[in-house]
Amino acid sequence: MPLVYQQNINATTKIGVWNITENEEFFLKQVPLKREIHHWHKRLQHLAGRLLLKEMYPGFPLSLIKIADTKKPYLEDEPYHFSISHCGNFAAVVVSTSHRVGVDVELLSQKIERLQHKFMNDEELPALYLQCTMPVMQSLTLYWSVKESVFKWWSIGEVDFKKDIVIKSINGNPLQGIVHCHFKNKYLLEVHYIFISNNYLTWVLTA
Repeated sequence: MPLVYQQNINATTKIGVWNITENEEFFLKQVPLKREIHHWHKRLQHLAGRLLLKEMYPGFPLSLIKIADTKKPYLEDEPYHFSISHCGNFAAVVVSTSHRVGVDVELLSQKIERLQHKFMNDEELPALYLQCTMPVMQSLTLYWSVKESVFKWWSIGEVDFKKDIVIKSINGNPLQGIVHCHFKNKYLLEVHYIFISNNYLTWVLTA
């Protein structure tokens, strides 16, 4: 079973990462495919995410998952708060019975350098490079993942990644740490990260 990472974040919150090496039949024996997904790899990612929810909490009611207008999956009355992310052959979930959560998994890729103007403002990068030195591709992938986790945590409307999510500081090293963000000038968030299998895994939770 390629559950490559699992952590109990606190008494009510768990996170896990699955490296997808199995075929579709393996997943369908354990979780249902509740909607039509045409691309075979996206189906695998979808199924791996659902199976991870069961791995974190065996009683998770997969059949009751609904999809909001923002495309976020959710449960009515929120007996579980959860967030799912896929990238390449990895799926990640964070599940909590008490905290609002967001998660992202992001594979290192050189294309991130061409996209940085879309999600990083001019004031963020110089200070961050001084606080945690790492290759540009790695740092940008981390900060993109951080902002994706915050976006998924918010989940209730449009977000401008440059204006609404502003990274203020980073405390850690290239392998693990905490990134501090301001969101919409109202919230100060701590986004945790680890580097695993050439991916950044980031997550955020609030009461």
